Amino acid sequence: MFDEAREIARLCREAGAVFIVDDRADIAMLLEAGLHVGQDDLPPRDARRLMGPDAVIGFSSHNRQQICAAGGEPADYLAFGPVFSTASKRNPDPVTGIEGLKECRALVDKPLVAIGGITRETARAAWEAGADSVAVIGDLVPAESSYAALRQRMEEWQQLRTK
Repeated sequence: MFDEAREIARLCREAGAVFIVDDRADIAMLLEAGLHVGQDDLPPRDARRLMGPDAVIGFSSHNRQQICAAGGEPADYLAFGPVFSTASKRNPDPVTGIEGLKECRALVDKPLVAIGGITRETARAAWEAGADSVAVIGDLVPAESSYAALRQRMEEWQQLRTK
């Protein structure tokens, strides 16, 4: 897995994109990548001490109490959700819905990333509710993963954000 992550990190650097490693500060440091941590992972304050002042650090939150606490953490962005039902987690937190996203958007000034069940059909609602960005898993890769199909899916996502 590390060899694959190293290759992805290289490709991201060449493209001018930020590569974010989930949960693993050690791997993020070795790859000079950003780090995303959750509620049960390394606390953002400790991650910042390890990663340094210039590293991109994200922190997940799932409810009003967590988002309020996260606002005081040394994270560059906050993830919030699941906004919609998701199949990517074994035991997901309760769905927050668009109203929960709107409510929590008003509580923090940091960039907010909507997570959980984000698709081409639900992304617009998340942006309109105040999300600065969306995290996508299931709707990112089409069933047929040819170059042409992947290119078309990426173009569909890019068009969504520019509308």
